[in-house]
Amino acid sequence: MALFKKKPKKGAAEAAPDEDVAAAAAEGEDGAAVEPEKKKGLPLKLIIVAAAGVLVLGGAGTGAFLVFGPKAPAGKHAAKKPDKKKDAKPDKNAKVDKDAPVIADGPDGVVFYTLPDIVVNMQTADGKSSYLKLKLTFELPDHDTVDVLEPNRPRLQDMFQTFLRELRPEDLAGSQGSYQLRMEILRRVNLVIAPAKINSVLIEEMLIN
Repeated sequence: MALFKKKPKKGAAEAAPDEDVAAAAAEGEDGAAVEPEKKKGLPLKLIIVAAAGVLVLGGAGTGAFLVFGPKAPAGKHAAKKPDKKKDAKPDKNAKVDKDAPVIADGPDGVVFYTLPDIVVNMQTADGKSSYLKLKLTFELPDHDTVDVLEPNRPRLQDMFQTFLRELRPEDLAGSQGSYQLRMEILRRVNLVIAPAKINSVLIEEMLIN
């Protein structure tokens, strides 16, 4: 028999209980082995929750932009309403009113108002029929006088017919006859449109047949 037993080393004896504790912790209540928890990065559940939150916020932002954001302009192929004014074509068959006066601006702000041709039957000494054709233009001080003349055209027409029918061809002979005719027409026109007045009467054409 050995008189002396070998004493275990102090470091080894202290390490044994620690190993036993680690082994016991590694085993479960049922004796099953339990894997130690790995500490690498964030927990998986936390990463999934954070990613889901980012997706939800991104989707909400996109929906708000589509609903409340600026509306996209109509596509290139969107139907356009036709512009009636631009697309309207002049009617070639439209009748031109030959009895309408011609209005034109003159120098120094005056306005020229040309009447349609006037044709009347004149008296003659021998009883033969004679016709007078006149083309008259009134010189007006402004466009306001045009607005006075337009509604009075029937009265002017009546005045020309009654006055000119009383004339005889010899009354219109020479420059004196033309001057007297202009002055008489001017006076009668101003009486019709009073208190408005025209400046003068211009005889553009006078034919006696």
